[in-house]
Order: sequence, then structure tokens, then C-alpha cells
Amino acid sequence: MKSILLGFLFLGFTVWSQNTTKELSYNEFLGYVKKYHPLVKSANLELNQAQANLMMARGGFDPKIEVDFEQKKFKDNEYYSILNSSFKIPTWYGIEVKAGFDNNDGIYLNPENTVPNQGLTSLGISIPLGQGLFINQRMADLRKAKIQVKLSQAERNLMAVSVLYDASVAYFNWKRNFNEVTLYQNYLTNAEVRYKGITKSIEEGDKPAIDSVEAGIIVRNRKLSLEESRLKLTKAQLELANFLWLENNVPLELQDDIVPEENLAATIKETLRTNDLMLENPSLENHPKINALENKIEILEVERKLKANMLLPKIDLGYSYLSEPSYFDNYRFQDYKVGVNFSFPVFLRKERGSLQLAKYKLQDVKFDLDLERVQLKNKIKAQQTEIASLEKQQQLINNLVADYSTMLASEERLFSFGESSVFLINSRENNLVSAQLSKLQIENRFFDSNATLFKIMANPE
Repeated sequence: MKSILLGFLFLGFTVWSQNTTKELSYNEFLGYVKKYHPLVKSANLELNQAQANLMMARGGFDPKIEVDFEQKKFKDNEYYSILNSSFKIPTWYGIEVKAGFDNNDGIYLNPENTVPNQGLTSLGISIPLGQGLFINQRMADLRKAKIQVKLSQAERNLMAVSVLYDASVAYFNWKRNFNEVTLYQNYLTNAEVRYKGITKSIEEGDKPAIDSVEAGIIVRNRKLSLEESRLKLTKAQLELANFLWLENNVPLELQDDIVPEENLAATIKETLRTNDLMLENPSLENHPKINALENKIEILEVERKLKANMLLPKIDLGYSYLSEPSYFDNYRFQDYKVGVNFSFPVFLRKERGSLQLAKYKLQDVKFDLDLERVQLKNKIKAQQTEIASLEKQQQLINNLVADYSTMLASEERLFSFGESSVFLINSRENNLVSAQLSKLQIENRFFDSNATLFKIMANPE
């Protein structure tokens, strides 16, 4: 009962015939896939994860409060009480602003920790003069996280297009098998009518008895073909159902009274927006694959700059103005704390090796980008050629089906005059069935070609 009710949730289905069958258009089917399919939602999660990583990278520039308190008492003696607190503000170019307050006392306090009774305040700045001034790890992480958001958007489009392409192929197979079942049903009906007519003619003495045997063989062959096509249709329906979902990840069962779009050949180009792609060479500037590789190059370029910065010596200069809390407004610039840290590897083998690896990775992706541009252009051109060829093939096969239909009608007319045989009618009909099956095959290839061009362009919106 639930599956039946879900089947009626397909609003907007048009009536396909005078019975209760309903048409599921290709455009509407893609709309359901875009909106509800779990893999499309998963593709959106990739973008959300990139945005979460960006938030984490921005956290590297968040102000920080630090408090360090130590106290020691032994045998009623307070050995020491040390309070070190600070408020740090990281800035973009590796510069860090710091405010602090220290309050220490005790009979065994280390002399270097001695401060006035009210404590000691400080306001200072730390500046890297070598490594970390123009680029450091937190700056690189933030830049890469921003680029990763754009990269995830491109990858999200590629994932969504892949799902839509697979869904399209399932829809086309469903339509083809549905048409095959309809085709065999019609010819089975014709064969049964012919068999009854021949049987009656044999009873009246107008036809030889052997004609009923041959007519019966035709009926059984048609039944066999129909049963096989029904099996393929059932499998195609189940495959199509994999792409039908509703809100809250509820799978939708495809009902037997739902049929594919009848005039898909006239609407598929508009649905997939492949009309304009056949008239001109489309631009690849906004192509997701190109954008993804360009974003990867940007990320690797940030990494290369960070590795190159590691070749510089590490020189950190720190200055803090010191004052008692009650005298902070009386500036005494002679009260200060200053420090310099310097380090520099002699041979720089680790740093130079890391930089070379970063350059090789960057060059490798650039090669991929150049190759991808050429491949995409050739794929688009090949697909345009294939679609144009299949359109011509469709015209030819339509004429061929019309000619075979004429031949069959003529043979049936001769048979009614007693100038033909069941064997000849069967031969003509088999040729017509083969032509119509070829027509369905070419039509399916035409649909697949448009979907492939859609996949190559990778624009799911």
C-alpha cells in the first residue's frame, strides 16, 4: 500500500493514453534525481566540509587568552606563587601583538621572576624578519582552505553530473525496453489474429494444414521474444528505481502504470541544453575539470611559496613595554623586554628537497591541465560528430522501417488473394521487426550521445 501511495506523489504526470497509465517525463525524472538522490546530497556535503575546513583555518588567527599559574607551599611556607597571563592577537603577516600581566611572589622565588607588588603589565609585539613574515603555515592553511572551497564546488559539480548521467542511462534503457515490449506485444497480437484466420481458412478448406503449423511457430516465437523483453524491462525498471527518491531519503518504487516520455527525441536536447553545444565550440573556461585543476595548481603554488620561504633564516624579534598597572599611563620607554631568536641550517638539504618536490608536483598538475584541455576539446568534437551522424541514421532507419512496412502490407494483401504464403509474410515481418529494433537501438544511442555530451560539459545546473 505504501509503494502505491508513493507512486501517486509524482505530481504533474501527463496522461499517456485513455487508461490509467501516466508518463514520467525525462525532465521531471532528472529533477527528482537532482533534488533527492543521496549521492547528489553527498556531493553537496563535500562543499560543506570545505567550508568547515575554511572555518578551521581562520581559527589560526583567533585571539588567544593564556593563563599559567603555579603555587608551592611546604611546611607553612609559601615557596612561590607565579601567575603569568597573556592575550595574543595573531595578524596576517606573521606579526603577533601580545598583552600580558605577571604577578609573582614567594620566599624562594627565582630572582628573574621578581615583579613589583602590584604585578607587572606588558604590551609588546613579535615580528618574524625571515621565515614567516610574508607567508607562514597558518597563512598558507587559510589560503589553501579558501581555494579548497572553489575546488570542492568544481568536484561537487563533477560528482552530480556523474550521478545524473548514470540516471539518464537507466532512463534510456527503461524507455528502450518499454518500447521493445510494446513492439512485441503488437506483433504477437498480429500473429495470433493471423493464426486464427489461417485456422479458420483450413477448416473451410481454403488453406493447407501445414500453414497452421508455421503460423503457430510464429506465435510461439513472438511469445518467447515478448517474455524475454518483459524480463529486460523488469530489470530496467528496478535499475531506474535506484535513482528515484523522496525527502528524508525515502526510496520510491516505480509503478507498472508509469511509462517513459513518448516524444523524448524532440525534447532531450532542450532538457540537457545540448542544442547550443552543437552550433558552436563551447568555452572551457568555467568547466569544472579545468577549474578543479586550476585550483589544485593554486594550492600547490601556495605550498611552493611556503617551501621557498623555509630557505630564509629564522629571525624572530620581540619587544614588550613593561610597566606597573598603576603607572601604565606614565611612559618609561627605558622599561622594556627585548629578544631576538636566530636559527639557520647550514646546508638546507631538507628545505631544498622539499622545495624541489613541491615544484615537481606543481609541474605535474600543469601537464594534466594542458592535457585535459586538449582531451575535452576532442571529446566535445567527437560527441558533436556522433550526434550529427546519429540524427542522419535516424532519418535513414525511419525510411527503412517505412519501406519494410510497405513490403509487409503488400505481402499480406497478396496472401489474402492466395498469391503468397505464411513463410513470406513471416520473412517480411521479421525484416520489419529487425528494422524497428535497429531504430530503437539508434534512438537509444542518440539519447546516450546527448547525455555523454552533457557529462563532458559537466554543468548540472
